[in-house]
Parts: sequence; C-alpha cells; structure tokens
Amino acid sequence: MVIVNPRPRGPRTLAARASVAETVAAELRARIDDGAVRHVTLLVPDPHARFAAVELGARFFADTVLAEGYGLCTYAFAWNPERVAVVAPVFEPYTSTYGDLRIRPDLCSVLPDGADGVLVVCDAEDIEFAPRTVLRRQVSLAESMGFVPSAGIEHEVTFTTPEGEPLVSDGLDYAAGGLNPLRPLLTAVRSAVDPLGVESLRGECHPGQYEVVLGHRDALAACDDAMLQQLLVRRVAAEHGVRAGYLAAERPGAGSSCHVHISLSSSDGFPLTHFVAGVLRAAPDLTPFWAPTWNSYVRLRTSAFSPRVVRWGVDDRTASVRVAGTGASTRAEVRFAGADAQPHLVVAAILAAGLWGIGEELAPPEPGELPVTPWAARAALASSDLARKLLGEQVVDAQLAHLDEEITASCDTVTDLQRRRGDLRA
Repeated sequence: MVIVNPRPRGPRTLAARASVAETVAAELRARIDDGAVRHVTLLVPDPHARFAAVELGARFFADTVLAEGYGLCTYAFAWNPERVAVVAPVFEPYTSTYGDLRIRPDLCSVLPDGADGVLVVCDAEDIEFAPRTVLRRQVSLAESMGFVPSAGIEHEVTFTTPEGEPLVSDGLDYAAGGLNPLRPLLTAVRSAVDPLGVESLRGECHPGQYEVVLGHRDALAACDDAMLQQLLVRRVAAEHGVRAGYLAAERPGAGSSCHVHISLSSSDGFPLTHFVAGVLRAAPDLTPFWAPTWNSYVRLRTSAFSPRVVRWGVDDRTASVRVAGTGASTRAEVRFAGADAQPHLVVAAILAAGLWGIGEELAPPEPGELPVTPWAARAALASSDLARKLLGEQVVDAQLAHLDEEITASCDTVTDLQRRRGDLRA
C-alpha cells in the first residue's frame, strides 16, 4: 500500500470531507515526491454505474491537476453504454462540440492501486446532471436542514462463465462448504475489496450469486466506494477468466439488488417516519432511477423479493422499505434499486424524497405499486412535477433521455426469445 486513507465510518459533513482531503493531499504529494506513487487514475462516475477513467503520470497530477483539474470530454455524461452519444435536447449543449469540462479530484476517495498507483474519484464542474453533482447537491440540502446523511450499500453480483452460465448450479444463501468451488476467486475478491471497509461478504440465494456489504459512511463515500467495489470485483473476475454480472436479473426470477441502508444524523434525532413517507410517496415517479435498463423490469416483474409493491415494514425483507436496527443504529433500508442502477443517483433520489417527506411532515401512504414496464416508468417520471421539484429539470430530462435510448435499443434488437417464439409459430 503506497498511501493510507482509511474508509470513514458513520456520518461526515462536507466540511469534514474537505479537511480530510487536505491531509490526504499532503501525504499524496510526499509519496509522489519520494517515487512511491508513479501513476494516478482519475475516475468519474457516469450515468451507467461505471467510471470514465484516465491514467496520469503522478508528477503531472501533483504539479498541475491538483490545482487546475483536468479536461474530460462532455459526452461522458451523454453517452449510452456503448459510448455513443445519445441524441436529446438536454444533451445538445454537451454533444454539439464534444468539448471538455473540468473534473477535479476528491482526495477523500483515494484508494491504493497496485504497488505504485492510486485511484481517485472526481467531481465534474458545470454539468447539473453528473451523478456525483446530483448527490452532492442533496447532501448539501440535508446539511442545510440540520441533517448529515450516511449510507451503507449492499450489492449482489453473479459469477458466471463468459457465456453467462453460473459457476455453481445451486443457490449459495449463507453457504459455507457450497462456496468451495469459488474459493480461489472469492479469496482474491476479499483481498481486493478489503481496503474499502467491507462489513460482510456471503453467498446469496441464486446460483453463482454473492453479496458484498460496505459499512455505513457519508453518502458520497458510500456511493464512490460501491462503484470502486464493482470495479475491483470485475477486475479480479477478469483475471480468473470469470464474468462478474451486475444485471438486475441474470435470468427470470433471479434478482440482484442495490439495497441502500440510510440514516440522517441530527441533534434532534432522525425523523424516520416522515423520511420513509417521502420515499414511499415519491418512489413510483422515480422508478427510472431505481430501474434504468430493460433488464431492470425483469427483476421487478419476476423476482420473488421484488420491491414492486410500495410499502414499508419493520425488519421485513418483503417490504420495499425495511426499517432495520435499534437505537442509534435504526435506519431505513431502501430496496427499490437493482444492481444495475447508478448508486449516486439512487442515493440522491432517496435523499431528495426523504427530505421532502421531512419538510412536509408526511405520513406513510397506503401500499401502492411501482411501474413494472419501462414505458409505464417513463410515463410516470415524464409527467411528475414532484420529480422535477425534487431533483431538477435537467436531471429528470437526462434520465428520461437515457431510458428512451435504452427502450429504443431494446426494441431494435432481435433476441433468442424472438427466434424461439418465431419458430414455435411454424
């Protein structure tokens, strides 16, 4: 390890983050000066739950980028998963010239990368719908209301062959010996993600499925580290000739989730009921943030623990919002999002809805339902004045544009299902 930056535990204000960043900057400069750090990889969360990345020489990073930032092509926030620009009015200012925007490293996120490198997550300037910007805005709003958010994120991953077949044929929920065929892979995964402050790792209920749980930390760190965890897990899997799948549904009935445990620290306590009420009332309108892909709706429609019924319960994993813990550890586990969702946008949407619930002193609604097709989800978001109030016009328009592109791409594709059903018509 070339630089030490322990992952935080519990809540931390934006000001406290800035103070930590100054300390890390001094240590990082020292490690660059003595040659221990030779390269720095800048990472920017994009709309598809992955990083846009560029590797820099450490000296250039220290001498120039720390003070001035670095240029990133604007289309990184307007591209589809295949890195082709999405045509939509909200993106035209960024795709008409393919110019640069400025990204700035957030040194609170520094993570060792091999023997002589570090990874650093960055903010993007002057682009309202950049996922990290959307979340930072909600954290700032929470602090202005007297709350400091913290979150713990659970991600489920399915290990398969490159062709998509699970590496084991049985479910692994809480398994011990059943994990033996995966032991070399899982040992490497555990070693890779350990610096992120892992709380638990275990087999999950579907063939080849595994869960990684990160401990509570401030909301920005929680989402950065959730994406860093996916990056590292995929890297290890590739080294073992294995696919690490983060589809919301690897197959019908087999859901993979991004569960968010969230709480608000305040001298007056966490107004949990109002927060949950806001989340439940806004959840149907915000479905494209929980379910951004065509595959997302396979999970919502077919998974046994699908959160499509919008209700809450105490220590109830069949509820879409589960109140968990006791005393100071009491928190809301929001279970709407699939493993394919963008964590920063998910947590931003949760905070926006929950803070609205607190501000309006809302009561939980009667149980309802999420939209369970991409068309219905799109219609709910497009017609929602509440979503625009909570997240802003550009954020909503950008999410709609990405969902439109996803729907079009899926409708323009010939699949094995279509071939099989076509043959059955013979």
